[in-house]
Amino acid sequence: MKLQLNNQMNEEIISSYQKDVERINKMINEKSGPGNDYLGWADWPINYDKEELERIKKDAKYVRDNFDILVVCGIGGSYLGARAALEALNGLKSDDKLEVIFMGQTFSPNYVAQVMNYLKDKKFAINVISKSGTTTETSISFRLLKELLEKQVGKEKARKAIYATTDKEKGALKTLCNQEGYSTYVLPSDIGGRYSVLTAVGLFPLAAAGVDIQAMLDGAKEAREAYNSTDLKTNLCYRYAVTRDYMLRHGKPVEMYVTYEPQMSQISEWLKQLFGESEGKEKKGLFPASATFSTDLHSLGQFIQDGTPLLFETIINVINPKQDIKIPHDDEDLDGLNYLEGKDLAFVNQKAFEGTLKAHVEDGKVPCNVIYLDKLDEKTLGHLFYFFMRACAMSAYLLDINPFNQPGVEIYKKNMFRLLGKKGY
Repeated sequence: MKLQLNNQMNEEIISSYQKDVERINKMINEKSGPGNDYLGWADWPINYDKEELERIKKDAKYVRDNFDILVVCGIGGSYLGARAALEALNGLKSDDKLEVIFMGQTFSPNYVAQVMNYLKDKKFAINVISKSGTTTETSISFRLLKELLEKQVGKEKARKAIYATTDKEKGALKTLCNQEGYSTYVLPSDIGGRYSVLTAVGLFPLAAAGVDIQAMLDGAKEAREAYNSTDLKTNLCYRYAVTRDYMLRHGKPVEMYVTYEPQMSQISEWLKQLFGESEGKEKKGLFPASATFSTDLHSLGQFIQDGTPLLFETIINVINPKQDIKIPHDDEDLDGLNYLEGKDLAFVNQKAFEGTLKAHVEDGKVPCNVIYLDKLDEKTLGHLFYFFMRACAMSAYLLDINPFNQPGVEIYKKNMFRLLGKKGY
């Protein structure tokens, strides 16, 4: 992994953050800052439960061998990381023998009804993910899924097709699991949802989809070792974090995450939750946005180039794709594309990246950070997830914000419960 920071950053600016970075890195390692009860993710790559990992692999194989579909039922951090990793690694048109469907992330009657109709008479298992077991979107969907599954295969067989990731000891879902005998995995009490992708929250559905989850953890372990240093000359994670802080304080309140692969769009969605929910407090924080190029160059491209100068870009550029395809010859050449015949589409995509970067930086004066990845495999993705989580903690602490709570989210819930007529609201 390589990091190219935007040209507004120089070593003098970066080094001005040195003392703050040393102070905050110590807070992270010693778990002494605000929200310190939720810093379990920082050492998770070396502290993860080895026995649980083996159970995950065993149960994931059972799901692959006995079902056609796995329905992952969760919302926010309880589904975004798994979906982001699954699409990034397996693609949008995966031919894997197990189909993975996501529910529990919306109240949309159209979406939920369509999924329920699709599942009728199909062999499916459920992975319900909720620390409390009372998250409204997830609980509604799980109630529907559980009812359908029990109708189709009976209560006893349904018990062997339901896997829950929840609190180790308490909560409504844990109580149900104890009553019904569902297989359970732990959502660690010291890891919040948006930092949980490398726990059972993400690892079980990914393993069921054939992903090498050990390689993901190995990549995260590698990142943990690389980004624990306070040397701002070499620590790419903290160099990126201080760049974000500098941009916010110098008139760039929007960070746009950019990829050139549609199958990475959910990585951007994960990033928007990670940074938006971690930093957006006390009227502070960057606004995280996203775009997928070259598609969005035909919509947002004009604004990015010439519009209100309020944003900077962070581009994730994967140099070598898993698959490629050559552009054919056409005798008539009416589209004028024969000059590209025999060229790989990856070559065209890279030139689109290079041309756009030049246009945005030189002509549009848009600051652009670029994260270069040679390829996107399990180990690289585990590394990337950890990179962003550590950068997020550093960024939020630079703003004197607790990175691990979300007080604003609770307000809409109270209003919604009151309107729905829930007792106590």
